[in-house]
Amino acid sequence: MAKGHRSQIKRERNARKDTRPSAKLSYARVSVTKACFVLDAIRGKDVTSALAILEYNPRYASSVIRKLLQSAVANAENNNGMNPENLYIAECYANKGPTMKRIKPRAQGRAYRIEKKMSHITVVLDER
Repeated sequence: MAKGHRSQIKRERNARKDTRPSAKLSYARVSVTKACFVLDAIRGKDVTSALAILEYNPRYASSVIRKLLQSAVANAENNNGMNPENLYIAECYANKGPTMKRIKPRAQGRAYRIEKKMSHITVVLDER
């Protein structure tokens, strides 16, 4: 348990907070594995080349991640006063979200389960 006054504890917690610009998309209707294929292609790249990769990637997740990356760039520009040309993708990852379970009728009265998976996608930028 942390010792000290409540304001002191909050001050210490805020001092350790990550100040890099980021954007998070919760409950994206794409599975984690499919999102990771796209995220692996842009990890570590600068923002302009990452946006070009996402523009011409045929996967559905690329359009979702492209909007998320543009949001992270806007956050960096407006909130942190960073130059968009100097930004690169420091971290990008997808975590597992909830799964919608649906039933599909099959032959002889059977029912197969269909799982519609969701993910939480995060993009963190940094300046070179």
